[in-house]
Amino acid sequence: MNVLKSVSGSVFILTLLLMVTSCDEAKEEIPMPALDLNAENLVPIPTRMIATQGSFRLDQFTSIITSGEEDGLEEVASFLAEKISGKTGLRLEVNPLNMQEGDPVILLSQKKEGNWPNNEAYTLSIRQDSIILEIPTTEAAFRGVQTIRQLIPEISNDTLAEHSIWPVASGTIEDHPNFGYRGSMLDVARHFFSVEDVKKYIDLLAYYKINVLHLHLTDDQGWRIEIKAWPKLTEVGGSTEVGGEAGGFFTQDDYKEIVAYAADNYMTIVPEVDMPGHTNAASVSYPFLDGTGKPLKLYEGTRVGFSTFDTRKDTVYAFIDDVVREISAITPGPYFHIGGDESHATKKADYIYFVNRVEKIVQKHGKQMIGWDEIAQADVDSTSIAQFWSSEKNATTAIEKGMKVILSPAKKTYLDMQYDTLSKHGLHWAAYIPVDTAYVWSPESYVPDIPKDQILGVEAPLWSETISNIEELEYLAFPRVIGYAELSWSLEENRDWEDFKVRLANQAPFMERMNVAFYPSPRIDWVQAEKKSREILKD
Repeated sequence: MNVLKSVSGSVFILTLLLMVTSCDEAKEEIPMPALDLNAENLVPIPTRMIATQGSFRLDQFTSIITSGEEDGLEEVASFLAEKISGKTGLRLEVNPLNMQEGDPVILLSQKKEGNWPNNEAYTLSIRQDSIILEIPTTEAAFRGVQTIRQLIPEISNDTLAEHSIWPVASGTIEDHPNFGYRGSMLDVARHFFSVEDVKKYIDLLAYYKINVLHLHLTDDQGWRIEIKAWPKLTEVGGSTEVGGEAGGFFTQDDYKEIVAYAADNYMTIVPEVDMPGHTNAASVSYPFLDGTGKPLKLYEGTRVGFSTFDTRKDTVYAFIDDVVREISAITPGPYFHIGGDESHATKKADYIYFVNRVEKIVQKHGKQMIGWDEIAQADVDSTSIAQFWSSEKNATTAIEKGMKVILSPAKKTYLDMQYDTLSKHGLHWAAYIPVDTAYVWSPESYVPDIPKDQILGVEAPLWSETISNIEELEYLAFPRVIGYAELSWSLEENRDWEDFKVRLANQAPFMERMNVAFYPSPRIDWVQAEKKSREILKD
């Protein structure tokens, strides 16, 4: 009989624990090593950890079981089983029909009741024969599963029994995110990245509990999303990219595939259509949109600020309505990003008029508007969100209007900034951002006039003027985005550079296993960094 269907809730957990703790009578106990949970290299660092100096026995006899009402819980368990298989070769059963007394168990137990800090909070209790992950939601289960993944050692211990065992440090972890919005942005407009590239980036971000991927879909150099009502946007505007390369675009089916993959990783996609500036690709495709009056041609350079829509033409807003409607219809997340930065060719009065009208269009299609911090100059209402990248004045203006703010200060979070003068890729107009500079700042106090309760979260943008493939993307993003993940998730009092750099060094085996072409910063004493990664530093 399936034990899962015979009991439920607390009765089920009690039955399970009785089965687990009866292993002394059923089988000879395997002596497990004393491991220190506090010495594990978890990123982001959890809210609270209590070590018990023991270890859980992960081996071929381990099962994963679920107890909860939400359908997605079993999918999260299957995800964990797949990731454990990829790391260890073990093939763990999920909700097996029969369980042997005394065999190790990983339990995902949903408990909606309780004083959970938020919907992503979880508690992880690790004993010799059980790992119990208690959560209020399946989203929380997915976050907790990332912690379990990180706790599993890279190499098995083959001295404890006749079969291989991966000991997992025992103890208790209580954890929840500091900010609800933890993101990275990928610019697919300057250089186009494929669906598979975006999926890989999602895989890597999700491992560190990042839950938002912002896609910069349009710019002067390219329009990357199919709009069925306006096919020339991709036929013409999608045909080029920086440096004269081939360009490309996502069909709506491609975009849906990315959205669905992100959803499977409990990640929200935020689409951005940048306007009224950064619009050359759109205006070349449909010249009536242009507000400059200058000759139009496709652009493959990196200069900014020269393009604008005609903000006083009603047909422009009819066009925007179609674009927002089509993208919103295939984007289940709550946000639509309108860009709004560097509109130097737009008169200020026209810019304000434009943002005011576009905000209403976004709201009409059921989305919450996000824009770069310049939008705070317009008469936007408190439901819209300003993304601070440059102007503290704009950010504080947004706060005065009751808006929430996403922190993306270019001097600290721009992933396209070079690490140093020797960096192979990137720019440095904002700053050089080595790994320690990227981590050593406090989102809670970076702008003194922004209270924490008005900070939606942190996002690390990756602009693509200087990169054109996944390896170059990874070189700029990793390892810095790992630090941004911790700044977003972990409590300020738990963050410490000297501690973090040790935990970061221990991420090298994971990145190597995932074939990530990360930059092996000389400021980090990398653990088991392979020759291929080290050669990046020599080039």
